[in-house]
Amino acid sequence: MKFIIIVVPVLLILCIQNVFAFNLADSSRHVQQKHSLKKVVIDAGHGGPSWQSGKYYGASSKFGEEKDITLAVALKLQDVIKEEMPDIEVVMTRTSDVFDSPVVKANKANASKGDLFISIHCNDVNPIRHSEIIGYTTKTVKRKGKKVTKKVPEYRYWTTPNPAKGTETYIWGVGKTKDKEDALIENNFVDTTEGVLKDFDPSDPAQKVAISLRTQQYAERSRNLALTVEDEFVKSGRFSRGAKQRDEKGIWVLQAVAMPAILVEVGFLSEPEEGAYLASSQGQQEIAETIVKALKRYKYSLDNKMSGNN
Repeated sequence: MKFIIIVVPVLLILCIQNVFAFNLADSSRHVQQKHSLKKVVIDAGHGGPSWQSGKYYGASSKFGEEKDITLAVALKLQDVIKEEMPDIEVVMTRTSDVFDSPVVKANKANASKGDLFISIHCNDVNPIRHSEIIGYTTKTVKRKGKKVTKKVPEYRYWTTPNPAKGTETYIWGVGKTKDKEDALIENNFVDTTEGVLKDFDPSDPAQKVAISLRTQQYAERSRNLALTVEDEFVKSGRFSRGAKQRDEKGIWVLQAVAMPAILVEVGFLSEPEEGAYLASSQGQQEIAETIVKALKRYKYSLDNKMSGNN
């Protein structure tokens, strides 16, 4: 009789625990599904006239303006996503030649509650300067009160295009992790287990851990996507300079958005062959299609992780 009295409560507790665990897992799956890749924010770098944008104007070369090329690529990227990934909503920070500061762009992205931020830019470097002596002239100068003559070389100066070329994709620097955490706090990020984190309490260890874990997760997702983008560029025949960080200086907009974020430098306007490619409609289309190939791989990996298949 004592054996029955002891066993029945134990079995009852185990049953309750199993039901609770099942409901919790089911709830977790339901919440996680809501956080699959549903909304992508595309940022066409720079924009607007030089008198308005000032230091944010961007690169310029004989092949065109960075602000125009990034917009063309961004619009094509939007079209390819809509065609090949119709379940994803696309939010554009700009669709015309207008200037918004990085702060405004970050605010637009955060207000949209996007799942991913992709900023499109072009690289540019100064041409290489050269010089050579082409002759001498004689000049008379005073030294210790006496007039003396000396030969002074004459130079010819010219420049040649810098050979730097290739794509590179950036994520925010490790040194800017605190800024990313602040962005999540300020924008009430949605956590897969805790729901919307409002009224952040810095003295609450659980909330601090949630912020830290989500920031680490976003860093991993951003890094994986950056590596995948560069891998796809290599597959398409482009030269890749790799996935990178700017630890000290950072890239402000990447740590200011409350979501995984990358910045894609699609090539160098200063390199003649690559500059012509970036300015061409075909080149812009190929760049957009390459990024979408990476985006598909990213989404596939993300969906597998969220469904527990890894």
